[in-house]
Amino acid sequence: MRLSIKPVTTPNPSTLIVPTQKFKTIISCCCTLTQSPTSSTPNQATFTQNLPNWEQLLNPVSLSSLTLTQPITTTTAVTATKQPIRKIWEEYQGVKNWEGLLDPLDDNLRCEILRYGQFVDAAYKAFDFDPDSPSYATCKYPKSSLFENCELPATGYRLTKNLRATSGIQLPRWIEKAPSWVATQSSWIGYVAVCQDKNEIARLGRRDVVISFRGTATCLEWLENLRATLTHLPSRTNNNSGLNECEPMVESGFLSLYTSGTHLMPSLQQMVREEIARLLQSYGDEPLSLTITGHSLGAALATLVAYDIKTTFNRSPLVTVMSFGGPRVGNRSFRRHLEKKGAKVLRIVNSDDVITKVPGFVIDENERRHVACDRGAHKRVEIQNWLQKKVEDTQWVYAEVGKELRLSSKDSPYVNGTNVSTCHELSTYLHLVDNFVSRKCPFKATAKRLLGRHC
Repeated sequence: MRLSIKPVTTPNPSTLIVPTQKFKTIISCCCTLTQSPTSSTPNQATFTQNLPNWEQLLNPVSLSSLTLTQPITTTTAVTATKQPIRKIWEEYQGVKNWEGLLDPLDDNLRCEILRYGQFVDAAYKAFDFDPDSPSYATCKYPKSSLFENCELPATGYRLTKNLRATSGIQLPRWIEKAPSWVATQSSWIGYVAVCQDKNEIARLGRRDVVISFRGTATCLEWLENLRATLTHLPSRTNNNSGLNECEPMVESGFLSLYTSGTHLMPSLQQMVREEIARLLQSYGDEPLSLTITGHSLGAALATLVAYDIKTTFNRSPLVTVMSFGGPRVGNRSFRRHLEKKGAKVLRIVNSDDVITKVPGFVIDENERRHVACDRGAHKRVEIQNWLQKKVEDTQWVYAEVGKELRLSSKDSPYVNGTNVSTCHELSTYLHLVDNFVSRKCPFKATAKRLLGRHC
């Protein structure tokens, strides 16, 4: 049976596409993730949507027309490993760079990744995507009920701070004649939440602070994404740090969204620093972790926040980034500074997602070392180094950060691996994480789940 689904009047990329079924996601303390439909009628489905054109991408309202082919009925149980999270929580937060936990994917880690993915999902669901709404680009729900309204009623976390990002792009005067949503300069982009439930704190082995970011939504955020050249970060380190090959540099647009503010609206950087300072003062004497998570643009901002926290606060706790479908953020010096400060980054990457391959390009360090070990390749090394220096001067050479969990849409029978838009959606990432086993056995034979879409 082929089901054709019409777009709703006010599409929200975080909602499920099938209107006849309602799903409830429960992540319990024993790390069991269950989804069950209220209706027993199966819906067949196939992804046939083409990649949206640039005009559609610049429209902040997400496309909602999607064709489905497989029954979206699922009951997936994640079996926890024998070792409770509380015993080795620092390992799950990356203190040993997730050694031995990624291949095969540890069930506790899988459950934690999915749990943090749900926090990102809430950031999408809470955002007002309707450009005709008077509350466009703001959070639709109050802090006290955001999780409940986003179908996360039992997280054990309390939202303490709403976060906004401001674009630093100077718009021409004629933009005043355009629709108001085109020039929306500042928008709600995420939140800070603190674990307050005693049982959840006991399960985790510490009090956890989550900073969650959604992906690109507004016109100016799209334009900031296109400012792909590297720019220098404000330096807070001295020249004797041993990292003086070059200064850390990051993508211009990401830095602009993080550091720009107005006389009425503080920058995202200011808001994060003030809230983290307050939380460290309140909970600094107990076991504490800072987990920063995001999808797409949100993943890039999460990496910048991790760098900023570790650079700003001398006695900060373990800082971990859970990055879903994130683009490249900075150069090799940025990566070295990030590693030296002790921030841990787990990049969940879909090899079929083009967003994870931009901006710029990466020079293969392993290849350079291999050539350097070749006695007859001295001249080649000199030429390669000269070319690399010239290329780096163009401010387009990036470096991948952290540890990578590489997945592939092509391993799932329920995802169209050739659809660029589908490959980047948060729902696809959660589906792949939920069903990934190992490189030798990349996908569960019992996989049946596909969650809602996120652009």
